[in-house]
Amino acid sequence: MITNAAILEQREESVSDLRAWLSEFYGTRIQATSDLGTQACCTDESARRFGDTLRQLPDEVVAKQYGCGSPIPVDDLTGLTALDLGCGAGTDVFVLAKLVGPTGFVHGLDMTREQLDVARRNTGAVMRAFGHDLPNAEFHEGLIETADPMPDASVDLVVSNCVINLSPRKDEAFRAIRRVLKPGGEVCFSDIVADRRVPEDISNDPIMVAECLGGALYEHDLMDTMEDAGFRDARVESRRVVERDRNGAPIVFSSLTIRAFRFDEPLDRRCEDYGQIATYRGGIPGSEGRYAFDDHHEFERNRPALVCRNTARMLSETRLSRHFSVTEPVEHFGLFGCAEPASASETAARGCC
Repeated sequence: MITNAAILEQREESVSDLRAWLSEFYGTRIQATSDLGTQACCTDESARRFGDTLRQLPDEVVAKQYGCGSPIPVDDLTGLTALDLGCGAGTDVFVLAKLVGPTGFVHGLDMTREQLDVARRNTGAVMRAFGHDLPNAEFHEGLIETADPMPDASVDLVVSNCVINLSPRKDEAFRAIRRVLKPGGEVCFSDIVADRRVPEDISNDPIMVAECLGGALYEHDLMDTMEDAGFRDARVESRRVVERDRNGAPIVFSSLTIRAFRFDEPLDRRCEDYGQIATYRGGIPGSEGRYAFDDHHEFERNRPALVCRNTARMLSETRLSRHFSVTEPVEHFGLFGCAEPASASETAARGCC
């Protein structure tokens, strides 16, 4: 008779085996993005957004940049404390270190020692290139499912670039993210999702898992996992198809960049209309005239827009409050009209959740 304890022990052995395989894969098997067999973990988005900064980084660091998106928010990050889960050789940590400036600090967390060795031995050179008198980045060895080096409520921003799909305990990873975030803090991550639950011939293939397809969640399962961890109404910022019809299955894998916030008082389960209006006052570098909050909210400067109460809270109870004026709730008018607007200008005028 197989006992519950035996089943749990088998599961833990499976998790340990997966982590050992991933550490070997990213620590010794591949040395650059060109060694990858699929394009899921390859993108030029960071180079497009942060090319000037990347040119200040050592070649050894940039060569080991694996990711499916660019999860660093576009607003002003000066002075924030940030954490990169699954930081690898440190590319996104160093980009963030420049963005938060000398008054901010960035932590990188990864379980692969070889990757951390690259990040640590290059930290001094990066800080000198940035002109920082003192380092404002530090790297820790650990698991994203626990984030043990980080105290509770100690971080303003958590980012992750194509790593959560690799976790065998995604529910625990999101709970750890919520634990380390301060109230009003944000998680912004890029990751691979599927338009259906991944078939076993893909999910059980070690190479497919390591290259970010095998461990991808069905998109709606991912959103449910986030909500169960306390992140209601997560918002998709961008979407890009990276793979389709793998192994003959009619499946589509996409890279999504998703943002969500920690609120101690939960957001509404649905987008509710309380007659609130948000006005973008400007001031976000690179978004002086208009600011794209997610894939269906684009705010023009000084142009009032109707928003649901969840969006109102995201704009007024987080660091974004310095850039927005948001009116108080009037009364409950039922569900907010969530139909997709025909154009960006209609979004700015009318709002949409």
